[in-house]
Amino acid sequence: MKNTTLLAASLAVGATGAYAGGMDRSGMSISPLFEDGTYVELSFGSVSPDVSGTFFGASSGDMTPSYTQLSGAYKRDLSDQLSMALIIDQPYGADIDYPDGTGYALAGSNASVNTTAITALLRYKFNENFSVYGGARVLRSEGEVELYNSGTKFYEMNTTSETDWGYVVGAAYEIPDIALRASLTYNSEIDIDFTTTENGVAKNPMEVIMPQSVNFDFQTGIAADTLLMFSARWAEWTETAISPENYPDLVTHNDDTISYSLGVGRRFNEKWSGSLSVGYEKSYGGFAGNLAPRDGYKSITAGLKYNVTEQTAISGGVSYVWVGDANTKISGFETSFEDNSAVGFGLKLSHTF
Repeated sequence: MKNTTLLAASLAVGATGAYAGGMDRSGMSISPLFEDGTYVELSFGSVSPDVSGTFFGASSGDMTPSYTQLSGAYKRDLSDQLSMALIIDQPYGADIDYPDGTGYALAGSNASVNTTAITALLRYKFNENFSVYGGARVLRSEGEVELYNSGTKFYEMNTTSETDWGYVVGAAYEIPDIALRASLTYNSEIDIDFTTTENGVAKNPMEVIMPQSVNFDFQTGIAADTLLMFSARWAEWTETAISPENYPDLVTHNDDTISYSLGVGRRFNEKWSGSLSVGYEKSYGGFAGNLAPRDGYKSITAGLKYNVTEQTAISGGVSYVWVGDANTKISGFETSFEDNSAVGFGLKLSHTF
């Protein structure tokens, strides 16, 4: 059974990732590095959240606009033992927009964080079972925020666009005959030195640390044409704070997070395969921030893959996410965000040369 015969249930990961801890979105997958031969893929995802809260009886309205995710990868063998991969994704992000005219205290407030990463990896195979890999990640980042209280804007901040570097190291164990692969990947933290413009006049330095993280990915054949998949991701979000000079602790995180996914893939015939997975991140309690009013999640993802030819495939997936309830504070008074959700879908075109 080839490692890539079945569809990994990650096509709609944007919906799940958007509600993982902190600002995680892509999950930083390195799976293209394990594809056979020379391989390329392009992916598109769209996420439609529906998140609202109440404050003294006033509803915020849906304060999470829809957004899209784009990614791509190229992998090739350099020799029998050495291979390389380039992966482009949008690993972190945030989109917040409290609607006007709701009577909610923060109506009109909005914020966004945008990132793009390019990861270059080399993998060395000692034999068919053991391999190590590593490389560099370059991250482009920027953000902005406007805060209103009872219709009056009281704070505005924009950052410069910055390019910064981190690294990736990992190891994998495989038994190709049963499609077993276990990989452990460490992603370093990335230090970003922004210059901020606050309320249109002040220019100040601001350091933001994007967290170090560890991904564990496991798959194995459990029956003919059937694959079991498990993944876990830990991220040290307690080290990440957005603290501009004139608004300290604008965004902080109370807990590091671990996100889990468990799924099954099944090849139906030479053309079609599918997958089903569930995701989970625990709720930690306490108070969330008004720019990230969520606490944990549960999700379900279904995917289908169609092999157009032996070399070319089209895959699609859809996720439904139950966003964890959260409480925030406005001027010392509690708000309540309950019964929220998100829907995401993804498409991927892949080709092996």
